[in-house]
Amino acid sequence: MSVIDYVQPAQMHSGVPGLDTVLGGGFTPDRLYLVEGVPGAGKTTLAMQFLLEGVRNGESVLYVTLSETEQELREIGASHGWSLDGVHIHELAPPHDSLDPDSHYTMFHPSEVELGDTTKRILDQVQNLRPRRMVFDSLAELRLLAGSPLRYRRQVLALKQYFVGQQCTVLLLDDVASAEHGLHVHTLVHGTISLSQLNPEYGGDRRRLRVSKFRGRRFVSGYHDYQIHSGGLQVYPRLVAADYRRNLEQGAVSTGSEQLDLLLGDGLHRGTSTLVIGAAGTGKSTLATTCCVAAAKRGERAAFYTFDESVRSLMTRSSGVGLDIQSCIDEGSIVVESIDPAELSPGEFAHRLRDAVERRGVRTVVIDSLNGYLSAMPEERFVLVQLHELLAFLSHHGVVTILISAQQGLIGQMQNAIDVSYLADSVVLLRYFEFDGEVKQAISVLKKRTGGHEHTIRPMAITPRGIEIGEPLRQFRGVLTGVPYDRAEGPADSASR
Repeated sequence: MSVIDYVQPAQMHSGVPGLDTVLGGGFTPDRLYLVEGVPGAGKTTLAMQFLLEGVRNGESVLYVTLSETEQELREIGASHGWSLDGVHIHELAPPHDSLDPDSHYTMFHPSEVELGDTTKRILDQVQNLRPRRMVFDSLAELRLLAGSPLRYRRQVLALKQYFVGQQCTVLLLDDVASAEHGLHVHTLVHGTISLSQLNPEYGGDRRRLRVSKFRGRRFVSGYHDYQIHSGGLQVYPRLVAADYRRNLEQGAVSTGSEQLDLLLGDGLHRGTSTLVIGAAGTGKSTLATTCCVAAAKRGERAAFYTFDESVRSLMTRSSGVGLDIQSCIDEGSIVVESIDPAELSPGEFAHRLRDAVERRGVRTVVIDSLNGYLSAMPEERFVLVQLHELLAFLSHHGVVTILISAQQGLIGQMQNAIDVSYLADSVVLLRYFEFDGEVKQAISVLKKRTGGHEHTIRPMAITPRGIEIGEPLRQFRGVLTGVPYDRAEGPADSASR
């Protein structure tokens, strides 16, 4: 069959939100799959969601457990609010007399008897129930019963060959700590899902999922964040911006400030990102809030994600500068979310943004700030790649994106924790400068890819009426150094005043 004639195989939904997207639609039915991970990664929870999806579809399902009791499984289900009615649980517990010295084997190795007995009991259950979905928990116990890697591999291969004609989709659960033995299984199963867990020095554990193998189906490769909430696993597929390419009009929109629109040339353009950088207190968040309120007045929706301040603080500050963000929030035109970087994974944040854009129709997005976004990254060396994908996705949807970055320092030489200026389409710089015994503010546009802009440096003030931008500071030199001087007098004369 040629590539053009390729037909995607039939799909069986996993029952795990987001996992079907990663798997390219779901599991291929009537195959064996390996789900491996460290203890506590959520293997059992994922397996239960898989079986409960079958119950909802009216299918017969079977959970074979060698490592946990039926009572423990039902307690796990209850903790997520699930009733396991309809799920057949077959507990392969050791015989009651297994500790009796008289019952110890003398002529045969225990594995020769116990493995055969265990396998027979499993197959009997399958013959009786004819399940469409089955979970085997876990291969670690089967490995111990086998006694040798060769016998273990043969046993798994025999199970695979048996289930080929049974019209049953099987999940084999395994502990990733047994990786040296698990490689024997990887070559036999149709697909492998690996669950891993990161343990940052501060904050909650970060969990990631990866599909390392999936025969005959296109899937989303790489790591995908997931969370275990009350209700089960929620997978956040890795954002691939190339999947969302589209041709949209890129017209200009107003920032809500006529002076700022002139400074930017003709305002902000749809599908572009603007980086607002400056020291603490220079008005970065106020400028971004002004753009959100302007979007609401145009009849559009905006989303404001704040990593650094509470929603109450944002509303109080906005009210003090004449921005009625409260009424916009009440009517639903502006959504404000306070993000805890110690608890939210980058994948979940990207999922929230995607949901806001695709489902709620958000056209303006503010991330305040990139410093907080960086703190949400468990591995900082990948932050620029993830941010690039996020900005590309927003661009493909015609979203006006405003990124805020706080510089280190107040006056003089400034430093950025991370340089993302090359990713943004426009860069707006806010600076403090000292003159005549007062600390003043200045604004300038350093870059704009989508058209011309004004190259002047203008004074800016935050007043009860909002942001006010004055005429260009043409009489001064050295404004960006923080200590300017009058062009006519020179630096020496200015400093002596």
